[in-house]
Amino acid sequence: MIELTDLTKVYGRGDDRTVVLDRINFRVEQGEILAVVGPSGAGKSTLAQCINLLTLPTAGSVVVNGEDLTTLSSQKLRVARRRIGTVFQSSGLFERRTAAENVALPLDYLGVTADESRRRVAELLDRVGLTSRANHYPFQLSGGQRQRVGIARALALRPSVLLSDEATAGLDPTTTSSVVDLLRELRDDLNLSIVFITHEMDTVLKIADSVARLDHGSIVESGRVVDLLTDPASSLGAELRPQGVAADAADGQRIWQVVYDAPDVPSDWISRASTDLGAPVAVLGASVQSVGGVTVGSATLGITEALSARVPEVLRRYGLATVGARAAQELEGVA
Repeated sequence: MIELTDLTKVYGRGDDRTVVLDRINFRVEQGEILAVVGPSGAGKSTLAQCINLLTLPTAGSVVVNGEDLTTLSSQKLRVARRRIGTVFQSSGLFERRTAAENVALPLDYLGVTADESRRRVAELLDRVGLTSRANHYPFQLSGGQRQRVGIARALALRPSVLLSDEATAGLDPTTTSSVVDLLRELRDDLNLSIVFITHEMDTVLKIADSVARLDHGSIVESGRVVDLLTDPASSLGAELRPQGVAADAADGQRIWQVVYDAPDVPSDWISRASTDLGAPVAVLGASVQSVGGVTVGSATLGITEALSARVPEVLRRYGLATVGARAAQELEGVA
């Protein structure tokens, strides 16, 4: 478990004072993955450095498994940092060391015996699927393989918290999916608390249980991914929600934008709504998927203009919220 309470980072003094992080609060339970998203300059990099205490916060606390790391002496802090493994954007591998030698670095630093280090490195490379690449140098590995080595190294000291700082940035979609799958697998197997810092919204849907949006040093919105996706009023949910591309509407139709805002939307809601309205509901575009076992998404519907007054109430019966409507002719040049 990791918990940040009123975490604040300020650079400079007086007129030159800049608040980079302003009272950040969140808690990540064991076995949970929290994604932190936000635009460039929001403070994500500083947050990562404060979480692993590479940069000391100005105020607030970083508590791991009940112990406040910000109150420890330098000597005790060096020991406590082992509880947080970090995976960096560029993998951070030493080019003149093999994959096995890179994974062994934290163990070498602690003076672990050669035999014990070899066993641990072999175990970790096997876990990330790179046993056959143990003696390869970073330039001989793909981007995804380098990140897997970085993940193995981050796990060398058996941390309870894993910090992923833009670990999938710059990777192609297939490689990103493989890294995400590995992190989820490690979370499940090792009961890790994972803080996943990213700017890739689609990746959040694949990996996170919860998400927080950081903007200008403050968390402006946070919650469980499923709750945000099914909340029509959530701006973060709207950014995360998959969007469908609308097709042409028929004459006399009104165009409705709807979102799934209940965990139990029936799969046959289109036919049910059509029956209730006494007219067909045309799906002009939709993007729907399962997140955490809950169906989420949005759809663009075409429904006879004359029924407009009844549409919101009928769709509400099936767990759909209307978030916009316009005449069919307004769709031209927009879809």
